[in-house]
Amino acid sequence: MSVNGPSSSRPAPAHPPSTGSARSWRDALVAVVAAFAVMAAVAAAGLACAGATGLPGGAFPRVVAAVVVMAAGGSVEVTGGAGFLAEADASLSVLPLSVSLAGALTAGSLFLRPLHNRAVTRPGELLGRAAPLVLLWLLALTGAALLARQSFDIATGDSPIADLGELLDVSPTAGFRAALPATLGFGLLWIVGLLLIALLVSRRAPLPAGLVRFHTAVRPAAFATVALLLAYVVIGIGVGLVVAATQGHAGRTFAVILLGLPNLTWLALTLGFGGAWEGRAQGPFGLPVPRLLDEVLRGPDLSRVDVASLAEHDSRAWWLVAVAAALLLGTGFLAAVRSPAGVRAWQHALHLGVALALATLVVCLLAAVRARFGLSLLGIGDAGGLGGTAELRPVLWRNVGLALLWGALAGFLGALLARPVHRGGLVEKPAAAGG
Repeated sequence: MSVNGPSSSRPAPAHPPSTGSARSWRDALVAVVAAFAVMAAVAAAGLACAGATGLPGGAFPRVVAAVVVMAAGGSVEVTGGAGFLAEADASLSVLPLSVSLAGALTAGSLFLRPLHNRAVTRPGELLGRAAPLVLLWLLALTGAALLARQSFDIATGDSPIADLGELLDVSPTAGFRAALPATLGFGLLWIVGLLLIALLVSRRAPLPAGLVRFHTAVRPAAFATVALLLAYVVIGIGVGLVVAATQGHAGRTFAVILLGLPNLTWLALTLGFGGAWEGRAQGPFGLPVPRLLDEVLRGPDLSRVDVASLAEHDSRAWWLVAVAAALLLGTGFLAAVRSPAGVRAWQHALHLGVALALATLVVCLLAAVRARFGLSLLGIGDAGGLGGTAELRPVLWRNVGLALLWGALAGFLGALLARPVHRGGLVEKPAAAGG
């Protein structure tokens, strides 16, 4: 006779229901704190190399906070004026991509680490992991945005504003402040996009059972494309170190590396496969770019930036094409090696073409720059020679279209080069849904 009751065959849960939730919040807190700490450290180091530690009024921590806000997708407004005498016409739209990349790599890797234990997961578990991280990210971004505000007095020298300001005891000011609603909106898009990209790129991260069949089409091409972008950053670091050691201006060079290196290297990638940008730089300030690019941009009208226009000033610009061709071919080979042997060459071409086109679209949107500052006296003109404009924007459809073509060609050739590797047995098959 059995002595077991009806409930004796029901297995007890390995952990209390709240344990998983508590672990998710703990992991999310670690990821957010680590990512913001890394971004703040990189931003502080870059600003220190640029000489921002000497800003008056103890403004350095607030400037660091503003850079972190912009790096995390937030919006920072430029403010200024001089009472009723003058008003500032200012705008700033720039993303310090070195800081963004450091935070993205930190947050993405820590988000994926607890998931690297199986091939398939439930959508609810992914949501349970992502939601606390997104919420804590927005809270941390709010704190940084509240800190990111400062005002400075402007030295106008011998100008009408200086004379009137001295007479009426007012002085021109300029400053910045984070726009909180826009910061939270764009910050939400930034962190959600980062988590989606992390899941697309990682081969070891689990997917819901219904999405496992897309593993072959998406992940190898996505991983290879991200590897291409990171390879350009690594090459840029090497070039920057050589320039700092041989050309002088080490502080300025390190500031560019720590604040905006991907802005330049990913621009070089698009130029290398035939893309183009438009821009100009006028007034007392410009863009933190190499001298060659500044020469092309300097002037009152929009200038076309492509390899041909750069080569008119320095023929070494043609090396951008050679580097892009070599790295894109390597990208195609890497994508093919990470794909099952049964994927056809034309499928590799399609996958990598779409992946590179989407990556180029994102790069063009992120690397675009627009900055303007003008101080008008009683609504008339620019006072004191303080006005200036710097902008750089992509020729979007040319860049994306050429990325699609180059990606397709690289994917096809890479598949042909990878055939001997696949014959050797180095084939990875996607995990089965039941695994």
